[in-house]
Amino acid sequence: DGAMAAGSREGWRGPERAGAGGVALLGVVPGAPSCPHGPALLFVKTSQDKEEGRRFYACSACRDRKDCNFFQWEDEKVSETRLAAREEYNKNRQPSFTHGQNVERYKDFVLLPLSKRRFCQECQQLLLPAEWENHSDHQFLCDISTAQLRSPSQLLYPLENKKTNAQYLFADRSCQFLLDLIVDLGFRRVLSVGTPRLHEMIQSKASQEEDFRVRSLLLDIDFRYSQFYTEDEFCHYNMFNHHFFDGEAARETCRKFLCQDNGERVIMVTDPPFGGLVEALASSFKKLMAMWKKTEKEGDKNQEMPIFWIFPYFFESRILEFFPSFSMMDYQVDYDNHALYKHGKTGRRQSPVRIFTNITPSMIVLPVEEGYRFCALCQRYVSSGNQHCELCNSCTSKDGRQWKHCVLCQKCVKPSWFHCNNCNCCALQNHTCEKTDAGCFVCGKAGHKRSTCPSLSRT
Repeated sequence: DGAMAAGSREGWRGPERAGAGGVALLGVVPGAPSCPHGPALLFVKTSQDKEEGRRFYACSACRDRKDCNFFQWEDEKVSETRLAAREEYNKNRQPSFTHGQNVERYKDFVLLPLSKRRFCQECQQLLLPAEWENHSDHQFLCDISTAQLRSPSQLLYPLENKKTNAQYLFADRSCQFLLDLIVDLGFRRVLSVGTPRLHEMIQSKASQEEDFRVRSLLLDIDFRYSQFYTEDEFCHYNMFNHHFFDGEAARETCRKFLCQDNGERVIMVTDPPFGGLVEALASSFKKLMAMWKKTEKEGDKNQEMPIFWIFPYFFESRILEFFPSFSMMDYQVDYDNHALYKHGKTGRRQSPVRIFTNITPSMIVLPVEEGYRFCALCQRYVSSGNQHCELCNSCTSKDGRQWKHCVLCQKCVKPSWFHCNNCNCCALQNHTCEKTDAGCFVCGKAGHKRSTCPSLSRT
């Protein structure tokens, strides 16, 4: 699941090599200029010899300047002509129909007989008969059933451009597990941030099962979903700058949804693109948590909105920096349309995606039939290969394999690592001492590539 990945122009993703300088995120600031993806984020150039360089604005949602080339120095004076041109450009990049118009079109569409229900694959749009002629040279699907309309994530093309969109969709196994877990924990409202497949599973069950009481609100940057959901079911939202594209009305929809009427408990489930800056995501999630807090009339003021943040395990330290109350579960989340993130593979081919949550770990029951078991010492469910280390007093494995304890490093390490006396730490056996060639170009560690390095967004 998930929507767009963060990044932008001028190579702001971070230094090419550790210590070589790069770019740091300063965040969303009042009065920031906007691009088609909402308010731009403020960054600062950094270098080895100079702590802080020139500040600039860049798109919050696109990592590649080909997808959104917005760039402006903070101290740059922009002419009235350029401002007007930018406003016109932003306006022209907005969807051809409003959310309200799409809702009305959907009402007309479902009244059509099956033979007249068409979906244009090129425009990714439900078509009414009067519009057929305009799409006559396009490829389209016919006889769109009610079941297909209830599963738009399967009808729409996933946006898989890794630098801009990273729309990997939960496999049924993971989606069903998450929903069962949510129900078992007693939640009745799910704020689905970038998780369209979980949202549609909830919507589908609610429409088919009378006793199913869970409700969901989808926040997603993919506006195509507005064709299938009302304004109370979907908000066009950018999770990298906390921007509601439909303004105060959509913000109010979200705020109302977070209100716990009749004691209905709310949980937020989010599955951001893995290329996104953790700082930007954490900032938006804290703002959503603050919205929840304002709607909370009772209970402990220090309480946090319950969250499932789905992200790769190697971002654990970054997430815990922003949310110290979170812990990482061993459950492997897998995706339908991602070759590597599949459950059940062995060794390093296992999915690295995990659930980070502020819910007490002992309450997260993982499926025993998949090999998960409860560790009484850690008071949490762990994977079959995750053995409790008496020296660390913890189940230390992060990737599903059994890790081994290094007495010299005084911690458990990956089974493929060996202690190097030159480096005075554990590393891959064929590594080059004191150089970053063995692993990631950014931090020098093995086990991940530069594009997914947790240090990319470190300020």
